[in-house]
Amino acid sequence: MDEYGPDIVTVVDDDGVEHEFEVLDRIETDGDKKYIAMIPVYDNDEDFLNDDGELIILRVIEEEGETVLEPIEDDDEFDEIGKIFEERLSEMFDISEDGE
Repeated sequence: MDEYGPDIVTVVDDDGVEHEFEVLDRIETDGDKKYIAMIPVYDNDEDFLNDDGELIILRVIEEEGETVLEPIEDDDEFDEIGKIFEERLSEMFDISEDGE
């Protein structure tokens, strides 16, 4: 029997440091662009309690056969994708408009 649990991904930054994130949602737009919404996974309760709760939204691209996550540089694109994720996730989480 398969076990259900969080979808955890490990991301290696430019300095070679690994970071773990829980994937909350994924979307694909009509233009075949893919995006992912994640939150950090912490090793201890103190780091979790000190987290600001900000959602991390990245574009997913395929580069030389590997999946690469990259920041969304365009503010309008980021706002559009952020609103889509916010609507989809608002049913599961308490999301405030003013960032509090």
